[in-house]
Amino acid sequence: MAISDDSKQAYKEKAKAQLDKLNAQIDEFKAKSEQAKADAKIEYQDKLAELYTKRDTAQMKFQELQQSSEEAWAEMRQGFEQAWTELGNAWKSATAKFK
Repeated sequence: MAISDDSKQAYKEKAKAQLDKLNAQIDEFKAKSEQAKADAKIEYQDKLAELYTKRDTAQMKFQELQQSSEEAWAEMRQGFEQAWTELGNAWKSATAKFK
């Protein structure tokens, strides 16, 4: 099943906006971590490290998706969505810990 160029472009724009939004949220989380007390600071830093790893993976998958051929689109999209889900879960875990 062929995916239209408009559908792919819309998906790419949505994914980019989601990544940009989460990057801003991670930056805010980092700022909070810098204000935390010493013991909590270690936990913040651990969560930040996990978030950065998951974010980098999602960004890599997004780049692969942008460069994918028509034949590879579905597979690349699935890989991006899995990375995005893992990043979202890590974000929820990090923010729930420090509310």
